[in-house]
Amino acid sequence: MTHLTPLWLGFTNPAPDQHKRWPTGAAAFLVLTCCTLGACVNRDTSDLKKYVDNVLARPGGQIDQLPPIKPYERYLYQSGETHARDPFKSFFDAEPAEEIAKAGQGSAEQQRYNDEIAAHNREELEGFELDSLRMVGTLQNDAELWGVIKDNAGTVHRVQVGNYLGRNFGKILNIQEDRIELREVVKDTEGQWEERQASLALAELEGSP
Repeated sequence: MTHLTPLWLGFTNPAPDQHKRWPTGAAAFLVLTCCTLGACVNRDTSDLKKYVDNVLARPGGQIDQLPPIKPYERYLYQSGETHARDPFKSFFDAEPAEEIAKAGQGSAEQQRYNDEIAAHNREELEGFELDSLRMVGTLQNDAELWGVIKDNAGTVHRVQVGNYLGRNFGKILNIQEDRIELREVVKDTEGQWEERQASLALAELEGSP
């Protein structure tokens, strides 16, 4: 039978004095390197502090004012009153004669509604349904009477005759202490504009909190 001898039996431990030896050249190089690195470190930050102080001592700049913002003005296209060609319509889409005749029957009243809707600047309370608004009071001075409206978010608004309420172009015609009367413009089944009377009563009279 063959016996295997462990590999570690083939090696001998180093002599005890080998552990204690330290190469003289390596030690000298290590000492020289530490001295060199120590000499390269400069802890004097006076120049940096002086530079920072100079920057902080500089006077602050001044920002130019923004130019005034000009209010936007809508341009109302008037050529339609003379039945001129629509500049935004293709040349190849010929309008039938009966459509032209129907447009000519659009009466001055229909055109007046179109002009009013196109020309007036949309107001904040036109973003709410009329039934979501509540009249909560009035304000009065020597010249006029103001209505006080509260929207469904709890925000209070002041309105006067000529302002608009609701999403149907509801124009305020009259303000009284117990109600606000207005005129809405809606389309009928034939697509023609027509007026509709509406009002907002004082919330206390309706039993609202």
